[in-house]
Amino acid sequence: MMRAEWTAIRRRLSVRRTAHGPPWGGRKARHGSIVAPLAATVAATVAVGVGVALARAERERRSRSGRRDRDGRFALIEGERLGAGLRRIALGQLDIAIEMLEDSKRGLSPEQRVHEARKALKRLRALLRLVQDELGDATYEREHELVRRCGTQLAKARDAEVLLATLDGLIAREPKQLGARGGVRRLRARLQSERDGAAALALAESATHAGVLGDLRAMRVRVSTWELADEAGIEAIEPALRRVYSKGRRRMRRAKRARGDRARGRKLHEWRKRVKDLRYTAEVLERAQADKRSGKRSSADNANRDKHGAGKHGSKRARKQARAGAAFVHELAKRADDLGEVLGEEHDLAVLAERVRAEAKRGNGSRAPGAGARKALLKAIARRRKRLRGRALRDGKRLYAREPKQLLRRVRAAQAAARLSRR
Repeated sequence: MMRAEWTAIRRRLSVRRTAHGPPWGGRKARHGSIVAPLAATVAATVAVGVGVALARAERERRSRSGRRDRDGRFALIEGERLGAGLRRIALGQLDIAIEMLEDSKRGLSPEQRVHEARKALKRLRALLRLVQDELGDATYEREHELVRRCGTQLAKARDAEVLLATLDGLIAREPKQLGARGGVRRLRARLQSERDGAAALALAESATHAGVLGDLRAMRVRVSTWELADEAGIEAIEPALRRVYSKGRRRMRRAKRARGDRARGRKLHEWRKRVKDLRYTAEVLERAQADKRSGKRSSADNANRDKHGAGKHGSKRARKQARAGAAFVHELAKRADDLGEVLGEEHDLAVLAERVRAEAKRGNGSRAPGAGARKALLKAIARRRKRLRGRALRDGKRLYAREPKQLLRRVRAAQAAARLSRR
């Protein structure tokens, strides 16, 4: 090869290209760039990964929501043993109270948060009375005092709300006698101004004063270590159930014998507390279905049923007995709830009457209800309280008609029937 030809070839291979680039002709028109397909593949992979992550997060959210609904259920769940169920219920009520004080439950007004927190604490106090024998006196007194103190922090906000609602209910019942009176309207405006902002202030004070949140969190740790009798029946709490029921009967008799408006009002209020204890106890023992939506029996339940050889007629009889037992416990809870509402309204009216009398002593001048408005309000309150007291004593006589040992037999039979129906 001549030198000129060699030089030309070398120049063609080397001029205007990098040392690692392909020679001319190496790139063909039919060869596309790999960048676009690679980018599309990466994008698709990322999209799939994001979709999988979102699906997993949604499953976890639903699972957590289901667990929270189950843990917060104030009742023994079908198939749940007594000790584990009572511990779960106590933890669930503590979680509700802590969430309300922390404001981790968005979308609720301060008034709603106060209401839900107080309900959780009241339920927790009733449950503590149910496990008092197993906890021991020292532990019970410590935990009960802690819960009582936390509830007291929220009482003022709730009292302001209740006073306004009680007055509104009274006006709705007697609009002609009360609705048009200027003194009544002025009292309502005063109560409304006291109510507005009271809930938010109570929540702020409860979250900081005396370490309420810290106390509740510490109590939750202690509750998680409770060692309660994990029996299939309710033998471990039967003495406590008997005490709750017997105290309610005694308080009813004392309220009936009380003389004088104030004395009877105090006795009725004390009776109401024991009625609420009975209501919450019955709600705990009213076993909820494990999965009401599906209506399916678990594989463990099916295996247990096959093991015991429950036939067609036997299973029908067991279900009938279980329904009858559950109906008794449900009716017990409902009657106690209704009676508690009647006694609660009676007490709220007594508090409103005290407030009406106090307005005259405050010396608020034109802003206070006049003598005519006060007299009309007190008469309306007295009439309503008299009707409520008569109804409460009639309903109480029906609720507490059984002797304590008879009630225990019925509740015990209801729990046994519920266990039989799961076989």
